[in-house]
Amino acid sequence: MVTTVLSVMLFLACATDAFAAPSSRPHIVFIIADDLYYVSPICSPTRSAIMTGRHPIHTGMQVGVIGGATPYGLPLNETIMAQHLEPLGYRRHIVGKWHLGFFSDAYLPTKRGFESHFGYYTGHEDYFDHEAQDGFWGLDIHRDGVTQWDLFGNFSTEMYTQEAENIVHNHNASEPLFLYLAHQAVHAGNGPDPLQVPQSYVDRFSGKINDVKRRIFAGMVSALDDSVGRVVAALKETGLLENTIIVFTTDNGGPTNNYDGNAACNWPLRGVKNTMWEGGVRGVGLINSPLLGSTSYISENFFHVTDWLPTLYRAAGGDPSTLKNLDGYDMFDMLRKNGSQVRTEVLHNIDPVNNFSAIRVGDYKLVTGHISNNDNSWYPPPELSSPPDAEKNNDVLKFSSELKVNKKTTDLSVSQESQGRSPGSGQAIVVNCGPKPLNASVNCVPEKSPCLFHIPSDPCEYNNLAGMYPDKVQELLKRIDQYRSTMVPPGNKPKDPKGDPFLHGGDWKPWM
Repeated sequence: MVTTVLSVMLFLACATDAFAAPSSRPHIVFIIADDLYYVSPICSPTRSAIMTGRHPIHTGMQVGVIGGATPYGLPLNETIMAQHLEPLGYRRHIVGKWHLGFFSDAYLPTKRGFESHFGYYTGHEDYFDHEAQDGFWGLDIHRDGVTQWDLFGNFSTEMYTQEAENIVHNHNASEPLFLYLAHQAVHAGNGPDPLQVPQSYVDRFSGKINDVKRRIFAGMVSALDDSVGRVVAALKETGLLENTIIVFTTDNGGPTNNYDGNAACNWPLRGVKNTMWEGGVRGVGLINSPLLGSTSYISENFFHVTDWLPTLYRAAGGDPSTLKNLDGYDMFDMLRKNGSQVRTEVLHNIDPVNNFSAIRVGDYKLVTGHISNNDNSWYPPPELSSPPDAEKNNDVLKFSSELKVNKKTTDLSVSQESQGRSPGSGQAIVVNCGPKPLNASVNCVPEKSPCLFHIPSDPCEYNNLAGMYPDKVQELLKRIDQYRSTMVPPGNKPKDPKGDPFLHGGDWKPWM
């Protein structure tokens, strides 16, 4: 099951004092992590929404993800972000994960507006040998459509960082740059040890994190942090930083509860990756640029993944009103000025195959159908070895993400802290869940009847209000039906045996 991404909370920071926008178009560096913290439940639909500004229900991407040997992808009649930016003069490069289809050459990123691609096509792979297991096995690392056979042993995060640095250093500053850096981190890799990172990164947390999997996962996140820092440093060294918009986000919620053998954590939010709970759809992101008129602030306004395309197109000097059939909104003024809310609702998804849907309108969220695969609980991190009883406590559970902004060095860091620890300097978001009722685990059974939650006062989805507000339930069900009337059929196709890499040299590549 799947949904589009919801970025309800958006960190914003400006690392230098704001000044008038330069005459040339701004460079855009869009960094997306994989399975980090809590955002959207699953991958391909989120990436399709980023690229098109359209809901997956309108592109046929609303069910699951694209498998390695499934002969479909983001439809070719959809215009993606790189194609929109090309007429504005942008040089366009993608590094890392694609996952929007590759069964035919026409679906490759270099056929869809990007001038170069170094990375992989499938949903996940090994961090060191770069083989992808997706029903079949095969090597999945390519440069501009050509498989790279000599990269065994190279750590993916390091490879993609070096590629991004090279693109920045070799870029002609007189032309605007669009760099889409889609990291593999921190998605699980292959095999019995899916958490993979050089030991030096794990050693950073020796004596600090006792749980082995969480220690390795922290190393993976640390490598990702270093990557972002190095890209920012490259932008600064080349003089591009002062005219650059940097976006950092992630494609879906954390795979906690041993999902994919991973060790992420969405605590104290409910649920995991691939669910409609807030742990699957509530997201955080960061935007950094001198072009922001207001600095170092946190916004809790609605921001949906479909909004990135019109927002960045506007920031690039384009007119979003000329972009047809968008579901996203131009949020640039809201972000630039710390303005008032633009959106009033977010459709999470309608999945006609797995039979579920979810929507938020104003303060109320409605979920109905099979919205999860029994990952309905609240999963504290192992370091909270003796937390209040996760099922029975009535304590107030808090979680904060602290955004620290160093205006002198332009370094940005985000740290996570649990209740009882000092937030230190900077600003912090605290998720206050309120008292947890004894029946929190059983008062909502969405596959039997719709559930209604008031998210501002109940972000952890403890209290099902459907019985108290039946009119509100009907209002939101009607809104879902209105969206459903515009939905196109899912584009999913069954696995094609001809896509097996064994049949064409041992690597994943187009086969039709």
